[in-house]
Amino acid sequence: MLVNTEVGTETDLGIYTQIVSRYLKIDDVTTGGAKQNYFMRYRGQFYGESAEAYDALAADLKPRDVTPLFRKEGDQAVVQLIHGTINPNPANPRVNVILFIATVFSVLYAGAMYSYQGPMPESLMGQLMLPLQHLALGIPFAIALLSILLSHEFGHYIAGRIHKTYVTLPYFIPLPISPLGTMGAAIQMKEPPKNKRILLDIGLAGPIAGLVVAIPVLIYGLSLSKIGHIPAVTAGNYQMEGNSILYLLAKYAVFHQWLPAPASYGGISPILYWIRYFFTGLPDPHGGTDVMISSIAWAGWAGLLVTALNLIPAGQLDGGHLIYTLIGKKARALWPFLLIVLMLLGFIWSGWWLWAALVFLLGRLYAEPLDQYTTLNTGRKWLALLGLFIFLLVFMPVPLKVY
Repeated sequence: MLVNTEVGTETDLGIYTQIVSRYLKIDDVTTGGAKQNYFMRYRGQFYGESAEAYDALAADLKPRDVTPLFRKEGDQAVVQLIHGTINPNPANPRVNVILFIATVFSVLYAGAMYSYQGPMPESLMGQLMLPLQHLALGIPFAIALLSILLSHEFGHYIAGRIHKTYVTLPYFIPLPISPLGTMGAAIQMKEPPKNKRILLDIGLAGPIAGLVVAIPVLIYGLSLSKIGHIPAVTAGNYQMEGNSILYLLAKYAVFHQWLPAPASYGGISPILYWIRYFFTGLPDPHGGTDVMISSIAWAGWAGLLVTALNLIPAGQLDGGHLIYTLIGKKARALWPFLLIVLMLLGFIWSGWWLWAALVFLLGRLYAEPLDQYTTLNTGRKWLALLGLFIFLLVFMPVPLKVY
C-alpha cells in the first residue's frame, strides 16, 4: 500500500483500514489528498446493511475526528474518509421568535384587508391604515393560515429531530402588503442528511403535515362560502384564485359542481373547455358563477399553493429533496427542462418568472447525503411516488388572476 505522507503515518492508516474492515470486505485501498477530497478510499462490499454500517463506522471514527462518506462505483461500495466531523453551530431562536411575531401581525393585516367589506378611503394612506383599525377581522384567516404553515414546518423539524439531523426552527417571512401577508417559512438543515431515506423523510414530512391541516381547513372554509355571480365586466379590485386538481375536487365535494362555471362553453366540449381553462386560466369566466371564498377557505387554498411551490423538483425545495432521493445526481439533468417550463408558464402567470429566476440561481444545489450508497427501501419508494402524486394534485398552472 502506498503511503501519502500528508495524511498520516503507515500505522495511522493501518488503524483506519482495520476499522473499515469491520464493515467492508475490502478489495483495494488507495490514499488521497487535497485534490481527491479524501485521505483514504476503500472499495469492496458491505458485510451487512449499508445504513447500519454507516452508523457504526461513523461512531468508530468520530473520536478520531474523521467522517466516512459512502459512494457507489458500478457494483462496488466505496468508503471515503475525510478529516473533520460535522459540528453545526446552534441557531439563535430569538430570530425565529421575532420573525414569527412579525408574521402574525402581517397575516392579521392581510386577513383584515381580505375580510373588510365596508367603504374604502380615497387616499392610499387611508387604505393602508384601514386594516389596522379592523385587525380583529383577520383573526380567522391568521389562525387558519398559520396553523397550516406551522404544521408544514414542524413536520420538517420533528422529522429532523427523530433522525438526529440538526435542523433549525422555522424562519417565517412577513410580507404585509400582499394577499397572504407572508412569503411562507423555511427551515435550514445545518448538516448534511445521513442518507437518502432520511432526506426523503425530512423533505416530505412538511408537505404531508401541512396538507393534513390544509385540507380540513379548506373544506370547512368552503362550507362557510357561497356561490356568487362573477361580474360580466371587472374593473379592478377583483381577483380569482387558481385551480389545482385537489382544489377543483374540494369545490365539487362541497358544492356539487365544477367551479368557476362559465356563462357559456363557447360551443366547445366542456371537457376541452376545462382542460384549456385549467392550464391557461382562459377564457375568463366573466358572467358565470364561482364560489366567493371565505377568509378561512382562502387560507386553505393558500396551503395548497404553498405545498405546490415547495414540491417543485429543484434544489433545496422539498421537491428537490424528493427527486434527488429517487434519481440521485441525475436530478441535475432536469434543471434545464424545469427552467424552460417555468419560463413558458410565466406567459400565463408572471409570477413564474420569479420562480424561474430562483431555479436558475439555486436549482442545481441539492442536499447530498453523506451516505449515497444506501438507497430507498420499498416503503419509501412508494412514499416518494406519493409525493410526486401530491405535487400533481396541488400544482396550479395559474395561481392567481387579478382584474
